[in-house]
Amino acid sequence: MSLHAIRTAADADSVSVSQTRVELAAAHRMAVLDELDEGIDNHFTVEVPGRPGHYLILPFGRHWSEARASEMMVFDESGRTLEGHGDVELSAQCIHAPIHRISGARVVLHTHQTWALALNMLKDNRLLPATQTAAFFHGQIAYDDDYTGLAASLAEGERLAKVMGDKPILFMKNHGVVAVGQTIAQAYRRLYKLERACRTQVLAMSTGQPLEVLTDEVVKLVQTPSADDRHPRGQRERLYFEAMMRVVDRELPGYAD
Repeated sequence: MSLHAIRTAADADSVSVSQTRVELAAAHRMAVLDELDEGIDNHFTVEVPGRPGHYLILPFGRHWSEARASEMMVFDESGRTLEGHGDVELSAQCIHAPIHRISGARVVLHTHQTWALALNMLKDNRLLPATQTAAFFHGQIAYDDDYTGLAASLAEGERLAKVMGDKPILFMKNHGVVAVGQTIAQAYRRLYKLERACRTQVLAMSTGQPLEVLTDEVVKLVQTPSADDRHPRGQRERLYFEAMMRVVDRELPGYAD
């Protein structure tokens, strides 16, 4: 490879890392606006582009509304801080790093968001395909029905990753949820849509009336892309995330600093 090609590749990686930092900071502030956050707790992590096993994270102690691209630190599975300032919080190391490694997901988002957690407090915590939004998640959720306490070892993250398998969503009984993806836009949209689906189910259940669950045939139709769809799934995810970045620019600016 020529020196020019090496420099070009390095420049591209630099731009990619910079954009990833900006989008990760934006996602934290989006979560505040969408009421998915829990102050300084819970974590969003992204694999550093071009550096398998190294992950970007907001330093523990920063409120999510304060997230800035320049402050994102880098850590590895051993818990070492490789770049930036601060220490990785133990549960972030123990939950996120093994899920990244085992699932192959570039993005891992873990929250205790209100409506999903409310559903996960129930003995029967299954998300039912009773709305169009919920139908998209049918067959895409893994359920961990054995809460074991605070995640304080890599073995716990490995257990969760095995429960999760190839599903993009993990329901953690009495705890919270995990959403993964290959892009921040993909993972965040999943997390947001999941919260909306959980909220509508919990609200409907609160009436005490039976739910009208969609048939498997209808669910399959909902999940099957139309040949005439002008906006494929990946494009929808990107358009949504860019729209939300514009909202954050108005409501909580400064994330790109």
